[in-house]
Amino acid sequence: MSVAGRSVAEAFVAIAGRDGVRSDQGARAGAAVDGQLAGLVVRPGSLEQLSQVMALAHEAGLAVVPRGSGSALELGRPPARMDVALDLRGLDRVVEYNPADVTITVEAGITVGALAARLAPHRQFLALDPPGGATRTLGGITATNASGPLRARYGTMRDLLLGVRFVQADGVVTWGGSKVVKSVSGYDVPKLMVGALGTLGVLGELTLRLHPLPDAERSWLVPLPSAEAAQTFVERVVDSSVQPNRLEYFSDRVLDAVAAGSAAAGVAVSIGSVEEAVVEGRARLAAIARAGGADIVPVPDSFWSDTERALTPSGGEALLQIASLTSRLATTQRAIVEAVGAAASGTPVWTSACAPLGTFRVRLGAADVARTAAVTNRLRAELAEIDGSVVIARGPSALRVVIDPWGPVEAGAFALMRALKDDLDPGRVLNPGRFVGGL
Repeated sequence: MSVAGRSVAEAFVAIAGRDGVRSDQGARAGAAVDGQLAGLVVRPGSLEQLSQVMALAHEAGLAVVPRGSGSALELGRPPARMDVALDLRGLDRVVEYNPADVTITVEAGITVGALAARLAPHRQFLALDPPGGATRTLGGITATNASGPLRARYGTMRDLLLGVRFVQADGVVTWGGSKVVKSVSGYDVPKLMVGALGTLGVLGELTLRLHPLPDAERSWLVPLPSAEAAQTFVERVVDSSVQPNRLEYFSDRVLDAVAAGSAAAGVAVSIGSVEEAVVEGRARLAAIARAGGADIVPVPDSFWSDTERALTPSGGEALLQIASLTSRLATTQRAIVEAVGAAASGTPVWTSACAPLGTFRVRLGAADVARTAAVTNRLRAELAEIDGSVVIARGPSALRVVIDPWGPVEAGAFALMRALKDDLDPGRVLNPGRFVGGL
């Protein structure tokens, strides 16, 4: 490290303490993104320290890559440069909790599991079940807009985030949303931060909407002979008085992986409410299934975590996130199968979908970069007519260099994104190059 580099490192130590700044090979390797190593790993212990760290990095012209648990580091392009890995797990406190208001303010480094433990005595919960579960940080979930099957009823972080306190690229602390002290004029700040991959600011605190835990919750699987039958069943449930917490479509390979039978397709439903409502919901669900010649089969509580594991890629595999329409559930499933068959024949594929929203997760078995890129491009072309999208949520860095992981973006929307980046991070300090269009 140069004399100037050592001077900057000591300045970070003065802010975050000796234990909060690491430059050894082990720490740097543990914070690597797509094989790139930062010169320093900095772990602030407070919002004030975070602000000072960002101000110093901005002054020194250093590229900063924020990180939480590291669960979504394969989302986006490889970093254009990476000088400081900013570890936010030291910001893990509950700032304010108002059970009567069903809201909580927490620091961004707190994990889903730690939050759940704090809320449990009050029988409240944050209605998010993203891939990776309890170990993920709330800041990381916000930055990636991660969600799971519960979004069928409760929505995503965009629906649950009431307010944020974040640090701009130059170190200025800014507020937006509820309990506003200072806001960025003209912007819906909380929604700006959701899914921005930390490119507009570093999240420090989040104010969240909570929900009461249901008194009872049960889940069932409806095995079906085809994706078309699954779509019909979903439409009948959506049009009924049944109010499911989850309404998720699964392909045959996922069902096989969790030993849920050998059906060509299946729809899993969970209902959470008071006991009487759950019993009544089960009866209505059974009647809908019988009308289509199907049955409902109870599944254990572990079913949802088992299917999540079945959809998690291993080394060399890719995960695609597809935005389609609920009315095209069967059409999109068929397009996935046909695209894999045409461009990557013999490659295994696992599919799930939040059926009421038409959002798919596709685990694509190990295939070379060219074949995975061909599958992705074919699906993008198929979905273009409905303004759908295909994002490579996980995959080897070689894949995300060859093909834009975000896909095409309408010119007007991209111009707005670029203007926001120019306004909030003109020096391209935060996560440079990783977001849409290389922002």
